[in-house]
Amino acid sequence: MNSVLNETFAALDSLQSSHPFELKLTETGQVTSVGRGVARVNGLKDARSEELLRFPGNQLGMAFNLDANEIGVILLDQNDSLAAGDEVRRTHRVLDVPVGNSLIGRVVDPVGRALDGLGPVQTQQRRPCEQDAAPIMNRDPVTVPLQTGIKVIDALIPIGRGQRELIVGDRQTGKTAIAIDTILNQTDKDVICIYCAIGQRNTAIAKTIADLRERGALEYSVVVVAEGDSSPGMQFVAPYAATTIGEYFMEQGKDVLVVYDDLTVHARAYRELSLLLRRPPGREAFPGDIFYLHSRLLERSTHLNQQHGGGSLTALPIAETEAQNVSAYIPTNLISITDGQIYLSPDLFQKGILPAVDVGRSVSRVGGKTQLAAYRSVSGDLRLSYSQFEELEAFSRFSSRLDEETRATLERGRRVREIFKQPQYQPLSVAEQIAVLVATTSGLLDSLEMASLQSTEIAIRQSMINHLSDLCERIEAGEKLTAEDRQLIIDAARKTL
Repeated sequence: MNSVLNETFAALDSLQSSHPFELKLTETGQVTSVGRGVARVNGLKDARSEELLRFPGNQLGMAFNLDANEIGVILLDQNDSLAAGDEVRRTHRVLDVPVGNSLIGRVVDPVGRALDGLGPVQTQQRRPCEQDAAPIMNRDPVTVPLQTGIKVIDALIPIGRGQRELIVGDRQTGKTAIAIDTILNQTDKDVICIYCAIGQRNTAIAKTIADLRERGALEYSVVVVAEGDSSPGMQFVAPYAATTIGEYFMEQGKDVLVVYDDLTVHARAYRELSLLLRRPPGREAFPGDIFYLHSRLLERSTHLNQQHGGGSLTALPIAETEAQNVSAYIPTNLISITDGQIYLSPDLFQKGILPAVDVGRSVSRVGGKTQLAAYRSVSGDLRLSYSQFEELEAFSRFSSRLDEETRATLERGRRVREIFKQPQYQPLSVAEQIAVLVATTSGLLDSLEMASLQSTEIAIRQSMINHLSDLCERIEAGEKLTAEDRQLIIDAARKTL
């Protein structure tokens, strides 16, 4: 027995000597009250703003209000088991998220915990979710286009890499569909995509992830999820975490696309947290700093100069309107922050015109400078003539007699609108789009029946790929479309009629 005890104590002594214990001071506090998604804590007089706090059961919270006698905490986990009197500890670190290449292809929550059942995310680096935007001197102008694969957007509302383009419209008008199609179109374009779902239904998120996986887009994407069942705190920090993940790749010299779906839900989550923590409400009960909340987020999207890697971060925030009220508080805030907006009309959606992009209300303030030369030669007058057609169509309903010129304008406009229709999950290459637009603007389709336009478009696209491969390569490379090139496309299109 003595020998066994001696061996045991000798093993314990060797273990203790090889792993010395250090005494550390730990600052602890006490929960005084718990609300929906928030808690109040006292006893942590040295806690910092946005510092992570740890509650029983390894639950996390973030210091939000630093008042004189207590701290208002945003809870990042569900607080069903949390009660007044529970102990809370400081972690001495601000809210951060893991970054690195191992995140590509994964589905994570805003603090980096895996949600896809593939085990923990193995990364070597973590970065704070809140970071300052790149200084102006570190930036370059937006010069390279980000192709969405959607004809009406690439031709009339182009987006550049490093731009912030708002997608705005009522519920169920196809906002997410445009963002997902843009992600799908980045295949083989060396663009890393980050889809940030904020407050969406679990079924909708699962469908989006399944669509990305089925079409191979998850191989170059990261999905950050704060579903509708998660705490308001998780929904609040989700877009900042997604941006931090994207900034890591941008600083490596890569091009990144971030989709925020959507920032209206994000604003509501922030309003809920702010009102629960007694922050004074302003317009439409949103706190006054809601503009700063989104501006400091979207300002991080940019195109860095070559001295700082030359990468870019393109933002596609999504905002929801109610009854087409674009002048509501959050949509107007986001419109003033971003470099343009793509407005989706419920009227067009109900008529079956998909994507339901209202060209007259949509604008891109930066992307026009990045647009490929072939587009400029084709779509120069297309936007103006299409907007005029929409107004003329509205007025023509009140008149039974139309002159020939007006009737021809209406017929051309209806065919352009039909050509701009595009099914979801079918993004098109630049050359295919140019071929269809050239055939449309040259009048080749004016004599065709509306019902045959879709099949004719497919034939024109196939003819372009099969018979004009050299021209396709030159268009993709950004070369101008000469008169000879246009004639080649017209001749090839005419053979398909």
